[in-house]
Order: sequence, then C-alpha cells, then structure tokens
Amino acid sequence: MVKRRVVEGSAERERRAALAGEASAEAALAGAREDTPTTDLTAAAFFDVDNTMMMGASIFHFARGLAARKYFKNSDLAGFAWQQIKFRVGGREDPQSVKASREQALSFVAGRSVAELVSLGEEIYDELMADKIWTGTQALARMHLDAGQRVWLVTATPVELARIIARRLGLTGALGTVSESENGIYTGKLVGDLLHGRAKAHAVRALAAKEGLDLRRCTAYSDSVNDVPMLSVVGTAVAVNPDSGLRDTARQRGWEIRDFRTGRKAARIGVPSVLGAGALAGAIAAGLAYRRRG
Repeated sequence: MVKRRVVEGSAERERRAALAGEASAEAALAGAREDTPTTDLTAAAFFDVDNTMMMGASIFHFARGLAARKYFKNSDLAGFAWQQIKFRVGGREDPQSVKASREQALSFVAGRSVAELVSLGEEIYDELMADKIWTGTQALARMHLDAGQRVWLVTATPVELARIIARRLGLTGALGTVSESENGIYTGKLVGDLLHGRAKAHAVRALAAKEGLDLRRCTAYSDSVNDVPMLSVVGTAVAVNPDSGLRDTARQRGWEIRDFRTGRKAARIGVPSVLGAGALAGAIAAGLAYRRRG
C-alpha cells in the first residue's frame, strides 16, 4: 500500500510538471519578442536565471522589493528563506516544504492585479537586479543571438518577471512559472506546478515542439544539479557557476564548465542564492506568476 501511494504520488508530480511545462511554453510564445533576428531556425539556447544569468536568486530580489513596499512582512521573507536553506543544504526538493511555500504565497497573491505586479517587477528590476547580471553569461547569450538563434530564459521565477528580465537583456523570451488569472486578477492557483526540476525539461521539450527546434542542436546552461533533467534533453549542456552536485555530474558526463565567480564575490552571492530560489520561487513566484514562474 505504501509503495502504491509513492508511485501514485510520483505520477501526480510528473503530471503537474508536464502541465507546468506546457503552460510555460504557451506563455513564453505569447510574450516572445518578434524583433530578434533569427536565421538558424532549428537551434536555440536555454539559460537558467538564478546564479546562471544573475547573481543570486531573482525571486529573492523581487521579494525584497515587495517587502520594501509592504506587500508582506519581513518575517514572511525570513520563513521563505529558511525553507530555501533547507532545500539547498539538503540537496533535494522536499514536496511538503514546496507545498507549504506555495500555499503561503497564494494567500497574499490572490486578488492582486497582474498589471500591478508587472509594473512593480519593472521597478524592482531596475533597483535590485540590473547590476547583478553576470557579464560572462550575458556574453554567451549574445553569442547565440549573433549566430541567429533564439535565446530563452528558463526559470521557476514567475513568468511575468522572467519576461522582464529577458526583454531587458534583449533575449527572445522566457519560460517561467505560470499563475492562473481571470480578467487580469490572480486567482491564487498555479497552472500545474513550479517550473522547477523536471518541469523545466517538459517546458523545453514543449517549446521545441511548437517552434520546430532540433533539441540535438540546442544548448542549455545552468548552475544547479536540479536542472540536470533540462540539461539532459539538449545536445550541448554547459554548467555555469555550478554547485557541487552539478560540477560532479558535468565532469562525469563531459559537459563544459564555465565559472565566472572569483574569491570573495563567490561567497557573497551564495547568500541571496540560498535565501531565494526554491522557497521564494515556491512562495512568491508560485502565487505571483503564470502558474506560478520557475
């Protein structure tokens, strides 16, 4: 009986991941830029955001901006941070913690205007994110754009925030967590699940199918061992600023490793990373975004 429940739980998580991936691909295409020249129609690049494209966690920076505007209490931010610390240190996702984060986020996102939060995202990007972009990773993205390829962000962050980041960087668009909305107001429900782990792989596959991409000619970049599913579906995988788990996997599989961190800077950016991605992505982003980003 216990084994059956485990199998059923795994099947449900996979179903939610697939639903999140499909919703993310649809949202990405709906919000994609049409002015980026594309001459190589079957190849694209996919970039994780947190600690890959940006120093620290985008959702943590966003949450800081929201807290400064009194959207929630600093104690809530601390709670999200503690859940993320447990997630990062433990090295694996705790379904119960993610569920708790999601429910906590939905409690204050429901009823908010999508337009209002997008406007806030623009402000907070300028205040807290613009100067945290890794120039080395941005140069890699530019390399793909110059080759005539589309470049997509893939993140658990709410899709609305992910689109802002992609647009500011001149990229094609973004795959993110999708939050349900009706008449421009968030309902407090996610479409599927967070765009995290296997959900990212589903999103990349779904987008590739819709865009006619040959995944064997595509490239993916990430810092986290949690993104191995996404990195494994493309022909070229690159570990950027990798955590220890991804570094080991990259060495075993012969993947390229790029590390733009040096000394004390690497230590400093670890703090917002630990305080942000999973818990806040499961909390703020979960209720905020398209699902929820991711």
